[in-house]
Amino acid sequence: MAGPAREELLALAAIFCGPDEWEVLSLSETDGTVCRILTKAEGLMDADIPLELVFHLPVNYPSCLPGISVNSEYLTRAQCLAVKEKLLEQAKNLLSEPMVHELVLWIQENLRHILNHPEMGSGSGKCTSAASTTVDDGFWIILLHLDHMRAKTKYVKTVEKWASDLRLTGRLMFMGKIILILLQGDRNNIKEYLILQKTCKVDVDSSGKKCKEKMISVLFETKVQTEHKRFLAFEVKEYSSLDELQKEFETAGLKKLFSEFVLGLVK
Repeated sequence: MAGPAREELLALAAIFCGPDEWEVLSLSETDGTVCRILTKAEGLMDADIPLELVFHLPVNYPSCLPGISVNSEYLTRAQCLAVKEKLLEQAKNLLSEPMVHELVLWIQENLRHILNHPEMGSGSGKCTSAASTTVDDGFWIILLHLDHMRAKTKYVKTVEKWASDLRLTGRLMFMGKIILILLQGDRNNIKEYLILQKTCKVDVDSSGKKCKEKMISVLFETKVQTEHKRFLAFEVKEYSSLDELQKEFETAGLKKLFSEFVLGLVK
């Protein structure tokens, strides 16, 4: 990441210093930085609307646009999408210079106008995702491991919804205490899924309070190869034995993946 971008992260941490206002979700020399900002902006009824803005800053940022995800319990999916699109339009005017703070200030000043726009969609349902805009890296596959699910029914429905919204196929797999999520699809959409998985409250803690997923690990990620079967849908499946789970991987052309990354989870 370029020097100005590193300086911007330090500045953002100082600016958004209130409780839970700022968080760096991931930091990688190859994939860049993902950060989350919680802010508020005036809505249609003169009331402040809480916004969760997630920015994916690629390694060559600010020479390229950031990926942006917009979430709010008070906006529909269509409204979140419109906000994201307007932020990306504004980002094009700021290309080559650090822009995250400018974008936050801009949405604070313009949210009401965006929501009041006559072309605004009226989708039902709360906003849970908005695809980021980054370089198209093609069709990928990723294997995730979850430590546990306390609120299993709600968690499963959320994962199914995210997979559907992001046009991802694959499996949510349960075998004893092992929980795996295998996803196939556009790499940008997979990245967006990971952002949602890490930023949304999908489970409950030991006291029953809603919480974010902090015990998820990426076991494997690669571009889909010719020997890999392409899943036609996203399905939730329970397996009664390790052999049954292994057969699922072998049928999908993922025998090596199972041997290298899944077998170790049962030892």
